[in-house]
Amino acid sequence: MLPLKMKLFILFFFIFATIIVVFYGNSYILTAYQHSFFYRNTSLCACDKCLMEYDPWLSELMEASPEPFLSVTNYMSEDIFNWWKRIQRDKRNYTFYNKTVDKIFHIFPPNVGFTRPSPDLCRTCAVVGNSGNLMGSFYGPLIDFHDIVIRMNRGPTKGFERDVGTKTTHHVMYPHSSTNLDNTTYLVLFPFKTYDLEWLIQSFTQRYVLCKVNTSVMILSPAFMKYVHHVWLKRKGKYPSTGFMTLILSLHMCDEVTIFGFGADSGGSWSHYFEIFRNKKFKTGAHPGAEEYKMIEKLHKKKTIVFFKGW
Repeated sequence: MLPLKMKLFILFFFIFATIIVVFYGNSYILTAYQHSFFYRNTSLCACDKCLMEYDPWLSELMEASPEPFLSVTNYMSEDIFNWWKRIQRDKRNYTFYNKTVDKIFHIFPPNVGFTRPSPDLCRTCAVVGNSGNLMGSFYGPLIDFHDIVIRMNRGPTKGFERDVGTKTTHHVMYPHSSTNLDNTTYLVLFPFKTYDLEWLIQSFTQRYVLCKVNTSVMILSPAFMKYVHHVWLKRKGKYPSTGFMTLILSLHMCDEVTIFGFGADSGGSWSHYFEIFRNKKFKTGAHPGAEEYKMIEKLHKKKTIVFFKGW
């Protein structure tokens, strides 16, 4: 039998040890929860991995970007205008351009057309190019699963639903590649000359035009075009392709980006899935297609985007 004093000592020891364990254990759990809550709520988005996290290389490229869209508070400088003028044949001056932009913003209300990053949102984006490598891909349901689906130029969905899907939230085009849009789709205008901005006004105000435009309009800034050409492509080619500029734009609009329909088809031709090209070796013209493709593969390798190459 243990003496009474020894029994009391052991009892008090176990009580003290229990208090210490409970106090520090709860403190550890609370601290862990607080850290978890802190990191969860300081994340840039609600996705498992956000585009702008963990990659200094991408952050440096994105920080060099101007505001992507023209607005009443974001006009183009004359220096940018002079660069923009060199990629076109339009000879009208900076003053005329500004008057045209003023007319546009009297007709179309300012509209950014996309939500800003938030810890409560996970904005998934599918960028659908027009490459012939989409044929037979069966990507349609996967494309439609995304929150934002961006298509470009004349890329149709009717008759190609199995491979390209049916959903379109944003459609990138310019006058020569225009198509009618429904009231649920944003027009994202890529203006390559002042005439393209005049076309936008005519399409909304005139009765008889080839393409009717609704009021959901976003206009890419020529400053953003220059940024993509100089910063991302190191001035390769005359200017970037519509597809590549759309991809870089999607990095601003989304937290997760998946791209489809980019690059040459299996025969090496840069053909379109909806056209039959007689020229089986069709190339990219003034656009630096090979350089753009290398950058797309680099973004995919770094897990910045997911690239479905087709079949």
